[in-house]
Amino acid sequence: QAQFVESGGGLVQPGGSLRLSCKPSSGKFDDSAIGWFRQAPGKEHEGISCIGAIGGSTHYADSVKGRFTTSRDNLGQTVFLQMNFLKPEDTGVYYCVKRETASCASDFRRFREDWGQGTLVTVSS
Repeated sequence: QAQFVESGGGLVQPGGSLRLSCKPSSGKFDDSAIGWFRQAPGKEHEGISCIGAIGGSTHYADSVKGRFTTSRDNLGQTVFLQMNFLKPEDTGVYYCVKRETASCASDFRRFREDWGQGTLVTVSS
């Protein structure tokens, strides 16, 4: 059973923006931190962001820092990934997953690898 449902992907030109959404299949988040990962064609899953369930702390991979922002809605029903200044190397399938803890860390270990369906982001002219 998939934990989350991702949406918002699509085709966008370099320099463009997309906002991805993540909703729990159960309808409610628990107290886990939520990470966004992506998988480019032929490559491993790459952690790109984390948002904590407690305190609102965030962590970003260097490759997206300053361009991507992860956030939660006011009701805690959705986790977002706002992606700006997109580059072709951002292309991939994006997934949201739980971390084993309520807070983020300085790395992308301890995330559950429940990839589910994901949402495809294609950055191309």
